Amino acid sequence: MHHHFLQIRIDTMPTLNHTDQTEIHSKVILPKMTPKIILYRNFPPTPNHTWSPFVNKLETRLRLSSVHYTTAPGSLSQSPNSKIPYISYQSSPTSTPELLSDSTLITHRLVFDSVLPDLNAHLSPVEKALDLSIRSLLEDKLQFFNTREQWVDNYYPMREGILGSGGAGLPWVMQWLIGGKIYKDIIRTLYGQGTGRYSPKEVRVLKEEIWESVNAFLVEGRNKTLAARRQGGEEMKGGGEPFWILGGNGPTEADCTVYGMVVGRLMCSTAASETGRLVRSYSVLVDYARRIHGRYFSNYDLWEEEI
Repeated sequence: MHHHFLQIRIDTMPTLNHTDQTEIHSKVILPKMTPKIILYRNFPPTPNHTWSPFVNKLETRLRLSSVHYTTAPGSLSQSPNSKIPYISYQSSPTSTPELLSDSTLITHRLVFDSVLPDLNAHLSPVEKALDLSIRSLLEDKLQFFNTREQWVDNYYPMREGILGSGGAGLPWVMQWLIGGKIYKDIIRTLYGQGTGRYSPKEVRVLKEEIWESVNAFLVEGRNKTLAARRQGGEEMKGGGEPFWILGGNGPTEADCTVYGMVVGRLMCSTAASETGRLVRSYSVLVDYARRIHGRYFSNYDLWEEEI
């Protein structure tokens, strides 16, 4: 009797045709996975832009693509390459989380895994070279000037902002020990790289030259976007949709670097006041940052208008 009942239950189950079976099989075997990403950044640990352009760059890259992530305070000793930012990346619920560092290499990996779209896929070879040159100008040249301004010219405000009450909250003795080591390492690095050999006046001239060039790119990009939107019957009102550095309909990799660098200087009002005032003197730079902030970072505090 018991076996007969089981047989009836099996026989009365609905028969699936080939299409139904294929659909169910696809849903089971090929589910859409949402990766788990934890972004380890420097201070402040609360949701806000940081003084680090590379943290800001990576966050911008994730937000431009609507990729979910959480943030946590990072540690150089735990980062694979002793660099911040780094991420914990779990591609699927069954995979082991990986630690990945370096904002550019993280982006490459997430694009390879189709977590992020390739923002530069539509660019011509010359446009890709231009995009790369903008990134290199800021990341591989300007950043050394930023480091000198923060850790050499404004050592005490920088130490307080990173190691003191504005950052890690370390005891004064630890601030003195760790800050002193950082200072000596940076002095040695900047001298070997060349930035440490310039006079303050020479550094100022070189920084101004770079920011003037970035401003020129953004003026051209804004004009291209404005012309295209006017043709479509749209207007670029204050606080409206962003415009992009190459003047296209959407961002490229360079926009992540530029925005990250701009907001890093706007936020670091105590340890980079000279550059902060310089950036604020270019209205298009500030307008560019404000539009991206309003569209993608509305939950973050805005920078001070004046310093």
